[in-house]
Amino acid sequence: MRVPNSVVLPVGTHVDCCREAEVEEKMRDIMTKITAMLVERKSNLAHFINNLEGSEEPEFYVDQWERLKEMESCTLTILNLVAVNCTDHRDIKRLEAAILEHVKNEELFPEVVRVLPPVYRQVEAAIVDIAQSAEVADHGMMDLQYLLSKLSQYKHLANLGRELLQDILRYLHRIGLVVWYEEIKHLESTVFLQPTFLITMFKLLVRYRLVQQLESIS
Repeated sequence: MRVPNSVVLPVGTHVDCCREAEVEEKMRDIMTKITAMLVERKSNLAHFINNLEGSEEPEFYVDQWERLKEMESCTLTILNLVAVNCTDHRDIKRLEAAILEHVKNEELFPEVVRVLPPVYRQVEAAIVDIAQSAEVADHGMMDLQYLLSKLSQYKHLANLGRELLQDILRYLHRIGLVVWYEEIKHLESTVFLQPTFLITMFKLLVRYRLVQQLESIS
């Protein structure tokens, strides 16, 4: 919700655990709650902005006010929920088709018709090649400068500069091929070539009732 002009496709799983009538009911309930959440968010932002504007010394809060106004102007498009049975390959293909249909919608994604420079594809292919090589650890963490040196070993990427690589990494981060937290100081020089490793790690660390589970260990 902090990404400008986001498009979100809610996906409901475990359809196989519900009766058909229940699925429809739950889908309506989820979409109703999402709508209510967006209304509440907009109301809260307006409330915070009014508080800052009505403070005794509003000039001290200009930075906060500008940030809130920026968030207020961000649009968030919520698409209709797709319910799937993850054990049924046909449902997975149906979800894939739904995603592709939305992505090709130029009204939702105006940049979909933008043609990427060939070097973007070349770097993408090279990173996939590096990530799958035996010398890269399973976690796929790699120093940014070291990644640049590895890419420069490819003949057609010998003149690749750090600034261009960073632009390409932002694109690859957006499409989910890599993860690069450039806005976090301690991680700005680290590129995660295997995003699935992070998912696995988070699943181990961030768990439902984690505190209770830890407390139950003698």
